[in-house]
Amino acid sequence: MSSPFSINGGACVAMVGKDCVAIACDLRLGLQSLTVSNNFPKVFNYGDVYLGLTGLATDVATVSDLFRYKVNMYRLREERNIAPSTFANLVSSSLYEKRFGPFFVSPVVAGLDPKTGKP
Repeated sequence: MSSPFSINGGACVAMVGKDCVAIACDLRLGLQSLTVSNNFPKVFNYGDVYLGLTGLATDVATVSDLFRYKVNMYRLREERNIAPSTFANLVSSSLYEKRFGPFFVSPVVAGLDPKTGKP
């Protein structure tokens, strides 16, 4: 039996440059040689922070919506956009919280710190 991470799979990469970041993911949704869609989004924008998610397609959709909610709540409470380091901690703690019934996703976080401008 295959791992749930590899059922829909995907590839995501983030790169750091001088005062910039880049994140890229494939758009394919399928299982082995069966392609369901060539336009499945895996990169999500949360203000100045980007999240790339690969893995089980249903969990990618669920997790992206969950973080959209949590980032909006953070923005309302703190009255500022979330920093990349704070968002990375939020992703880590949220996935750890579900460790006994996990989301089958592999996250990649990319963004520039609003104060220092560093990745």
